[in-house]
Amino acid sequence: MDIAITAALALVVATAVGFGLLFKRMLFRDRVPDFDPDWLENFSVSKYRPMERLLSEEDFEFLVSQEGYEPKIGKRLRSERRRIFRGYLRSIRRDFQRLEAAVRLFMVDSAEDQPELAKALLKQRLYFTCAIWSVEVRLTLHWLGIGTVDIRQLVGALDVMRVRLGAMALARQASVA
Repeated sequence: MDIAITAALALVVATAVGFGLLFKRMLFRDRVPDFDPDWLENFSVSKYRPMERLLSEEDFEFLVSQEGYEPKIGKRLRSERRRIFRGYLRSIRRDFQRLEAAVRLFMVDSAEDQPELAKALLKQRLYFTCAIWSVEVRLTLHWLGIGTVDIRQLVGALDVMRVRLGAMALARQASVA
């Protein structure tokens, strides 16, 4: 009987902690700025190219081959690069949210319903979220010293959203003219 009560109490505590974390995340969620056409015009996924090499083993292998190398230097460099990589991840999430918000704005502003676009937007959001999770898992494995992090799917998902928004903007300009 003690085991059942303990298990039930643990389940209640775990659920409460989960809801608390979810509430905190919703409360302090990154705010997406209003859509800015100039931002879209100047936006490029190429700003995320440095992420491809940031955690590459080549630099670490070179560092190890240098005279005077100490393991703490490599550990510090890996840690610093992961911190920088996480900054890029925050930026890529924010950019995706901005692009997604702009697509939603176009959908709301449209004279006709676009259920297929809404469905595609949902699929793209799901794909992007899965790509983020994959990168997070690989980043954790990298912290453990296992493997590297591949960001091609993540950047690809962002680029698809950028292209879709660009096409919508062009179609809107054509209909206004």
